[in-house]
Amino acid sequence: FLFCACSRVVLPISVEEYQVGQLYSVAEASKNETGGGEGIEVLKNEPYEEDGEKGQFTHKIYHLKSKVPAYVRMLAPESAFVFHEKAWNAYPYCRTDDFEIKIETWHKPDMGTVENVHDLDEQTWRSVEVVPIDIANKEEVADYKAEEDPSLFHSVKTGRGPLGPEWKNELKTDCPYMCAYKLVSVKFRWWGFQTRVENFIHRQEKRIFTNFHRQLFCWVDKWVGLTMEDIRRMEEETQRELEEMRQKGDVRGTSATDE
Repeated sequence: FLFCACSRVVLPISVEEYQVGQLYSVAEASKNETGGGEGIEVLKNEPYEEDGEKGQFTHKIYHLKSKVPAYVRMLAPESAFVFHEKAWNAYPYCRTDDFEIKIETWHKPDMGTVENVHDLDEQTWRSVEVVPIDIANKEEVADYKAEEDPSLFHSVKTGRGPLGPEWKNELKTDCPYMCAYKLVSVKFRWWGFQTRVENFIHRQEKRIFTNFHRQLFCWVDKWVGLTMEDIRRMEEETQRELEEMRQKGDVRGTSATDE
C-alpha cells in the first residue's frame, strides 16, 4: 500500500541559513529523543559523491518501541521497532529512505506557492494531500513549550520575530524567507490497517515537522553565524554523546500516547 502527502513549511530564514540551522537542530533534537536503550544511533556521517552529485550521507538507526501505538506493538515483532534511515543530503535537495517511509525535500526561496515541486506524474500528484504547516500557530502543537513558540520568540541577533497570526503577509522587505517542501511516501504490508496506519503516520509526520521547525527558528541565535566546519564538529560530539546516552539508559525522550 502506498500513499503520499506533501507538507509545506514556510520560514522567515534564507535557504542558505536553513542548511546550517537544520543540521544544528537535528543534532540538538536527537539528544532529547535518546535514552533508555532507545533513541537514535548514528552509524555513518560522511561526505559522498555519486553520479556527479555531492553531499553528506548519514545512516542512522531509530530504536522506537515505546514510540508506536499499542496495537502495533501487539501485532509486530521486535524487529519492527528498529528502523534504518539512510539520507543523502545534496542541499537544497535531500532524500531520506528508511525502507518503508521515504521523505524527499526541496528547500526553495518562496512562500510555499509552487505546485508539484517534486515533479510527480499527474495521476500521482492528484492523490497527494498538501499539508500547510504554520510554525506560529500553537493550536497545531501537541507538545507546547513557551521557549519554543515563534509567536513569543524574538531573535536578538537577526531581529526576527515574534511571528503574529499574519506574519507571512507582514514580513519586512529585507527579511529572507523560504519553504521546505517535504514529500512523504509510505509503503506498508499490513492489510486491514491501512486507514489507522495512514492516519497515525500523518499525525506523527505533521507533529514532527511542526515541532522541529518551531525549534529551528527559536534556536536561530544559537546557530546563525556557525560555519559548516562548526556543524561537523558538533555532529561528531553529538554522535559520541548519543551512543553514551543509549548505553547508559539516560532517558530523555517521552513515549507516544497509545493510539
